[in-house]
Amino acid sequence: MTQAEERDGVWLTQAKYDELTAELEDLRGPARASVVEKVSAARDEGDLKENGGYHAAREELGKLDGRIAQLVEMLKNARVGETPADDGVVEPGMLVTIRFVGDTDAEQFLLGAREMAGDDVQVYSPQSPLGEAINGASKGDEVSYPAPNGAMLKVEIVDAVPYTD
Repeated sequence: MTQAEERDGVWLTQAKYDELTAELEDLRGPARASVVEKVSAARDEGDLKENGGYHAAREELGKLDGRIAQLVEMLKNARVGETPADDGVVEPGMLVTIRFVGDTDAEQFLLGAREMAGDDVQVYSPQSPLGEAINGASKGDEVSYPAPNGAMLKVEIVDAVPYTD
């Protein structure tokens, strides 16, 4: 895997990959057929300029097609179930614990795709400012990254262990 592929790849557990694959199959099949039927039925109602049902159905179809494209790209680039080494180095697929320098509270999250988010774990993308800053850092390192307001924030990597679903 090239460095660009590794950076652009999406880390997913096997369970999440299977879930997203099933969602894609549903969206490409029954869900899309249903929306296309709505568009067709609304088109048959007449004047398209003033047909709110037609425009709503077309918008729904556009959103559905956008999600299909997103899932296709994500699943194509997925790194499935590749558990990172338990070496304390932060990378996608790691459960990371950080502490903002000067603060006593620690924060824990998964470095990975937002689709991995669930009730039990918060997820930060490797492409986010924090994700980019900590990716490749090791337990005990301090790294800085720019906040949305332009201020530089500094965090300490308290721990980084492979995420197990």
